[in-house]
Formats: sequence, C-alpha cells, structure tokens
Amino acid sequence: MDRSSPVPLYFQLSQQLEAAIEKGRLAPGSLLGNEIELAGRLGLSRPTVRQAIQSLVDKGLLVRRRGVGTQVVHSQVKRPLELSSLYDDLEAAGQRPATRVLVNTTESATAEVAAALGVPEGSEVVLVERLRLAHGEPMAHLCNHLPAGLLDLDTARLESTGLYRLMREAGITLHSARQAVGARAASADEGEQLGEPEGAPVLTMQRTTFDDTGRAVEFGSHIYRASRYAFEFQLLVRP
Repeated sequence: MDRSSPVPLYFQLSQQLEAAIEKGRLAPGSLLGNEIELAGRLGLSRPTVRQAIQSLVDKGLLVRRRGVGTQVVHSQVKRPLELSSLYDDLEAAGQRPATRVLVNTTESATAEVAAALGVPEGSEVVLVERLRLAHGEPMAHLCNHLPAGLLDLDTARLESTGLYRLMREAGITLHSARQAVGARAASADEGEQLGEPEGAPVLTMQRTTFDDTGRAVEFGSHIYRASRYAFEFQLLVRP
C-alpha cells in the first residue's frame, strides 16, 4: 500500500485483490479470511479492509457466506469490443466455456432478421439459441440467425466449440461487423435462464457480421449477466 498516495487505501486494496482474482492468483473458492485477520496481516484498519471487501462484493467478485467467511467467486469477464466470439474470449480468459444448445432449427425470417441478413422477409433462415456458461455458471443467452445453406450447424459441434470457429472451418472469412450494445432489466424467463432475479440488469448486444465479400453471414441478439460480464472500449482522440 502506498500511504503517501492520494488514492484511498481501501481502493488500493480492492484494486490489488481484483487484479489477483482476474489473474488467477486468488482462485474461485479461495477464502480471504476474516476482516480482523486481513487488517492485521496488511497493517490496515478494519474499516478500510471492510470497505475494500464490500466494493468487490458489490462487483460480484467476492461473496460473504455465513459460517464460511469471505470467498472468491469467478472474476468478471471483460470482453474487448472486437470481432471475436464469446467462446474464444472466455477460453482466452481461462473461464472454461461450455454451451447448452436450446434451439437449432429453421424458421421464417422476421422483418428485423431479413433486413439484417439482406434476405427477403419470410424466407427460410437458421435459428440457433444457446446458453453459454463459464465454470458451470450461466453467462449469456445467445440468439443467432444465419442465412439458410450457409453451413451445417450440428448441435453436438455447437456444444463443443464456438459458432465463429465453425464458420471459419467452413471456409467463411469473417471481415467486419456492425454492433450495438445496450442495457435493460431481465424478464422473468431471462432471469431464470441466467441465474438472476427478475429485473436484474443485463447487457444486450446486437451484431450483424459480414464476410470478406460483404455478405451478411450472421445476425446475433445476445443477453449477458451484468454482474459477471462487461464490455471494454478503447477510445482514440480524432486528429
């Protein structure tokens, strides 16, 4: 701790603990010990330690369990805004992704889907709905529409790897995407799927992905647990 810094000690401690969780030095399930032990070990006051811990509890990185103590839960996934799949991002973060396919079928394109994919309204498109998990916990509900005949989407393969990997294996070169990120309250069904109460905040993302010929190859409408997931932006100043 830098006691000469204008940054409050509780914030310095919370940042160090968060970095340790994200880098795996504090593994999920690890116990931090009680506040008195931590304060004594770190040479800090008990209120300082309590405030640092509470800030990480509020972020969903720590949980207080009666009779157990303060325990590390899984770190929040911070996903860069780039053309990558959630499966690849979770795997790169050491989050052990898993997939549960809820729907894998064809249906008639709605006006919204048809406009995104550049196909006639009512034409046949592929619909894939999946629940993406990390460390066995729900992270996101993924709904994707693809043009019919683009590639064979086997359910077993969809549960073992990411959609973008399957597209690349089929010779599709992903080039660019148009994406919108938002937030809202979870419905009762969404909360049940994601392990959150009804009305909990969720992040939303809609993405239309194009190949190197300019053809729309995928339209995704995804919902993420805000308590476990965040998007990261890199902002540049225009010259």
